Amino acid sequence: MKNVILANGVEMPILGYGVYQIPDLTECERCVLDAIDVGYRHIDTAQAYRNEAAVGSALKKSGLPRGDFFITSKIFPNNFGYEKAKASIDESLKKIQTDYLDLMLLHQPFADTYGAYRALEEAYKAGKIRAIGISNFSPDRMIDIGKFNDVFPMVNQVETHVFNQQIKTKTYMDRYHVQLESWGPFAEGRHDFFNNPTLLQVGAAHHKSAAQVALRYLIQRGIVVIPKSTHKERMKENFEVFDFELTPKEMDAILALDEGTSQFFDHTAPETVEMFAKWMGK
Repeated sequence: MKNVILANGVEMPILGYGVYQIPDLTECERCVLDAIDVGYRHIDTAQAYRNEAAVGSALKKSGLPRGDFFITSKIFPNNFGYEKAKASIDESLKKIQTDYLDLMLLHQPFADTYGAYRALEEAYKAGKIRAIGISNFSPDRMIDIGKFNDVFPMVNQVETHVFNQQIKTKTYMDRYHVQLESWGPFAEGRHDFFNNPTLLQVGAAHHKSAAQVALRYLIQRGIVVIPKSTHKERMKENFEVFDFELTPKEMDAILALDEGTSQFFDHTAPETVEMFAKWMGK
């Protein structure tokens, strides 16, 4: 497994397994155990996914040492603010049955992000979290929260796939030594993702699927990816992306697929803020 080195020296596997949209705890535990059996050691969960406990149970049942894993969780805005975020960090640790997390992120750029980030910094300095970061923050919000706090975010997890490649965003993240991590590396199948002619053509040259080409493209750009599947065979397929390399010409062909827009929603749009506020009863 290839690792990236975060700004504080912590090693993070470039390929992980995400558990978004697996709320059933029995099913999630089964999926994580399957992923571990395939070889995944980087697991990404979140408070909002309601499956931290299942991840923790799977880690225990695997029988592997805690140090073999890189575990990420995220604080949702309903737990933002210093005191609520501080308590939620401890609750996440309890649910995952661990003394520390390898990475914890602020899940969205809304509500009292500054209070929540102070709680993250405090937990980081206390050794409860090995690295801290943000998710869905645009470059301006990333720079702002980094410049006006003690610890600059080490990771920013944002929607990144071949149709929304975050070229400009990555330029700013590289400038500030913030690791770009992709959520939705397959755009959840939107835009007829798995039948894209370019991905299929490139894949045929390497005897790989469109999904494998899409993951390999991001990995060659130095982007961390956390594909999710509930099927073990697909987990294996997603894991088998280190035995081939895309040529410069193939990289350029995939770069040309970039539309520079979200397949979901724009986090900087007023309507998005209103949507999240409504979810939080505001």
